[in-house]
Amino acid sequence: MFVVPARSVVHATPRTRILTLDLRGRAFTFAAGQAVLVGLANGSVRRPYSIASAPSRLREDESLELLVQIDGSAEDPHLECAVPGTLVSIEGPFGSFCLPAPVAESRVLFVAGGTGIAPLRSMLREVLEGHPAIRPTLIYSARGPEEFAFLDEWTRLASEGRLDLYLTVTRSGVSDWSGSRGRIDDKVIASVVPAPDTRCFVCGPPAMVSDTVRWLRAAGVPDNRIQSEAE
Repeated sequence: MFVVPARSVVHATPRTRILTLDLRGRAFTFAAGQAVLVGLANGSVRRPYSIASAPSRLREDESLELLVQIDGSAEDPHLECAVPGTLVSIEGPFGSFCLPAPVAESRVLFVAGGTGIAPLRSMLREVLEGHPAIRPTLIYSARGPEEFAFLDEWTRLASEGRLDLYLTVTRSGVSDWSGSRGRIDDKVIASVVPAPDTRCFVCGPPAMVSDTVRWLRAAGVPDNRIQSEAE
């Protein structure tokens, strides 16, 4: 375990913050998709967070990004109290939900729900950095358009032709959204799996993860090409 300062805290969505930690001078390595155990240095609470930035980002500017959900509770304050300069303890990395090195498949699919986007962002950025010939697909569902974390990044990558992007909102009554609506389902999954050799990564709420894995299998993707984790 070691202690580092927060470099920045940025609003990602109404319920999440992007916490960037300054790891300058620290020897730390991780695989895209892994997590760390994090807490305020002077606090007693430690919680696991998937790393939302790629290993290449760590090598470039010695920082880690975490997507922190704000629960609004006044009790047991945690990372929602962090501001630039706040000291944060880190332990890890850990977890087997990781991007293989190298990625052998030419087709890569990421399916995210809610804050499950965090480890998938780390993996996706690493694919784009290390495998420029691969054009990954991202399916991302959120309750409303304001709940998509890193939305500007996804739309920019899609506009550059580097990412196939499918966004869908699940909450009814959303009027300021012209994109897809409804939960991810078997038809959506089947439409983006052109062949069984697609490498698939799924992260989000438990029900979404289990359903998506089942639909991927039904689309012909074997278990050894499906990796999943519930957030």
